[in-house]
Amino acid sequence: MITGQLKSDIDKLWDDFWSGGIANPLSVIEQISFLMFARLLDIREIREEKKASRTGKPFRRLFSDKPLADEVRGKMLGDLVKTEQDLRWSHFKHLNGEDMLRVVRDGVFPHFKTVAVDGARFGEYMKDAQLLIQKTNLLVTAVNTIDQLPLTKGDTKGDLYEYMLGKLTTAGIAGQFRTPRHIIAKMVEMLAPKPDEIIGDPACGTGGFLVQTMHYLLKTNTTPGMEYQDEDGSLVYPGDRLEPFRAHIQSGLLHGFDFDATMLRIAAMNLLLHNIEAPNIHYMDTLSNRFPEGFPAEAEGFFDIILANPPFKGSLDYEDVHPVLLKKVKTKKTELLFVTLILKMLKIGGRSATIVPEGVLFGSSKAHQALRRMLVDDNQLEAVISLPSGVFKPYAGVSTAVIVFTKGGRTDQVFFYDVQADGFSLDDKRIEVAENDLPDLLERWQQRNPKQDTDRTQRHFFVAADDIRANKYDLSINRYKETVYQEEQYEPPREILARMMDLEKEIMADMEELRGMLG
Repeated sequence: MITGQLKSDIDKLWDDFWSGGIANPLSVIEQISFLMFARLLDIREIREEKKASRTGKPFRRLFSDKPLADEVRGKMLGDLVKTEQDLRWSHFKHLNGEDMLRVVRDGVFPHFKTVAVDGARFGEYMKDAQLLIQKTNLLVTAVNTIDQLPLTKGDTKGDLYEYMLGKLTTAGIAGQFRTPRHIIAKMVEMLAPKPDEIIGDPACGTGGFLVQTMHYLLKTNTTPGMEYQDEDGSLVYPGDRLEPFRAHIQSGLLHGFDFDATMLRIAAMNLLLHNIEAPNIHYMDTLSNRFPEGFPAEAEGFFDIILANPPFKGSLDYEDVHPVLLKKVKTKKTELLFVTLILKMLKIGGRSATIVPEGVLFGSSKAHQALRRMLVDDNQLEAVISLPSGVFKPYAGVSTAVIVFTKGGRTDQVFFYDVQADGFSLDDKRIEVAENDLPDLLERWQQRNPKQDTDRTQRHFFVAADDIRANKYDLSINRYKETVYQEEQYEPPREILARMMDLEKEIMADMEELRGMLG
């Protein structure tokens, strides 16, 4: 949790960008990410230098100490940069504003494209990186502020980045909404991932599902008593039982894809700051023909778990959509195509919790019905969680639901839950409130019993698959929920009329008394 001076520093940095002419929150996050990345590269170089001095073993430098050719340095850098060592944070942070702007813009950013850390091709994320900061005083302020951030502290650096992501109030170019972290947390807890599994998100956005998966694994794989409080009082889980899985966690556990380059960079930075040093994040439109060509393994039968909130607005290049998906559901609606894609990417027995717009549950088009039939008849649809319509504010007021399903198997009973409060007000302010159904949702899910949870007047209940088939595969909870009406008791009309006449008499008596006082 970010509090106190650190929170104030981040807020001030945000305001500085705003007053410096960079008002788009996505651009602010991106520019801060670039600068944080520059500092993290220098931190890693310093760490490796110290290690080499102790062991005497050479290491692969991120910043070469060989002189740069004149044509590489170019006219803009001149004598400011003689080797890549001059592109390090610890060097350029001491320059004056004009020189710092030249070095960062013409030296540091082009250098990003060549960087590879521990097998992670950061150049893939940074190839289009551009410095939008044009004012020297803004760059100096940003560098000085980021230089003071605790980027070497295990959990704090991840928390401060999540705090900045919380300032995002605009959707991405394809209608991506930042999924509320408390909703993500419950979805992860419902699926309960294990450290030897492979978890993916075909439209990862800022990487929220992947980061929350790591939080869950750390918490559930910490020996009782090993947790401790940080300086802000938050509990830290070291995840000591994850040691046998470290190699898999660093490069094989988490996979994310996105075709928004800005989101991709933010996701990579988010995972890097949560101690995933080689994030498996790739630029890719997973609905396109290029996905199975570029990632043939990941495109089919690869994942144990997929957690997703795929975009369901924005444009779609219909001609580029993979024909295998269109064969299942012939539609231009991305939400239907993504659920079909997720089924394809899962292993047999693999499971998913995916957020979909409410229309997926009851839409009457052939594609809508085909998708629901596929979920119920060809796979195991396990749960439909209805969410309140304000969950995604201030981005949008759209009504959504979480569908939980397992690839293959057979659907016998489906668990329904009507979440009416998520712990925050359902307006644009999203202020924390006491009403919260999410803890009850998790408890009911973990203790679910189709034989006992049959009362359809409650918030949670089971519905038989045959009942769903009989209702044209309609999955909206209101189709099955029974509402109990309570008869209101009213006073008999004669008694109400008698009271009104008595009141009228009292008023007339008072008026007569007033007239008498006037003489």
